[in-house]
Amino acid sequence: MPDMPGPARQVVIVGYAEAELLDIACASDVLDAANRLGARRPYEIRLATVDGRPFACQSGLTLTPHLRLDQVRGELDTIIVAGGLGHRAAAGDQRLLEHVRRLARHSRRTASVCTGSTVLAAAGLLSGRRATTHWACAAQLAEHYPSVSVDPVPLFVRHGDVYTSAGVTSGLDLTLAFVEQDHGPTLARETARTLVTYLQRPGNQAQVSMFLSGPPPEHRQVRDLTAYVAEHLAEDLGTPVLAQQAGISARQLTRLFDAHLGTTPGKYVRTVRAEHAARLLSGTELPLTAIARRCGFGSTETLRQAFLDHFDTPPSAYRRVHVRTAYA
Repeated sequence: MPDMPGPARQVVIVGYAEAELLDIACASDVLDAANRLGARRPYEIRLATVDGRPFACQSGLTLTPHLRLDQVRGELDTIIVAGGLGHRAAAGDQRLLEHVRRLARHSRRTASVCTGSTVLAAAGLLSGRRATTHWACAAQLAEHYPSVSVDPVPLFVRHGDVYTSAGVTSGLDLTLAFVEQDHGPTLARETARTLVTYLQRPGNQAQVSMFLSGPPPEHRQVRDLTAYVAEHLAEDLGTPVLAQQAGISARQLTRLFDAHLGTTPGKYVRTVRAEHAARLLSGTELPLTAIARRCGFGSTETLRQAFLDHFDTPPSAYRRVHVRTAYA
């Protein structure tokens, strides 16, 4: 329930050398836009570092903090730790970690953007929690902090009062979610319109589509089969059919998919169908029955189940968020 008018919400963004400028700007600019649009309890946004001195972001641009972390006192609304190339050094800075732990104890919610999750993990704030980070750093986070349940798929994750978000601009989605929590959907929508972005992508949306996650497979047969799958979604794409198409045994097909795509033929086909359905949901007005048929799902219920498994949201809810005419 949105708050009534009251004192400003104290927000501290934690920076450090070689932080990602976008991680800081996405959060600060969303909150600033909400202020300018009439947030009834506006956000007082401050950038803080260990020493309070200007620091160079990973892009080379220099930012000047408002204050040192040890100068931040009292109750806070939100603490947000930025990510960036400097996240490993930041996670090894005991002074920074002590301040982050202290601030988290006095903050209504604690959050990280991108690899800022490494700092939260090093501070012990993610132990026993589910969390996300930039997809390219998820395996490393899980390896270095085994007490953290790392999920590389979502744009952002909430576990209790701790929030972690994925790579870079997902911080915008997370901060819009904060605005909606604090002030309601109307202000969140107007903030998104001002920033010319989605109202907000839901946190459970995948960070990276399988079509963008890497180059086409180098293995010729696997590459040809993935092209065949994309062009014949409405047809039978069972493992025996794909094996026959490639002129190999079903066992050899399974071995090739595992080696070059890291999955089984059946799971690959189901994922391609779900992602194609997502594009049809957001880009057309086709009914679910037609989308299910075009994508090779036997029924709308089969489509719904595949969508829940892949996007953790039903097709109807996905369409409401992603329809391209939302701001027409």
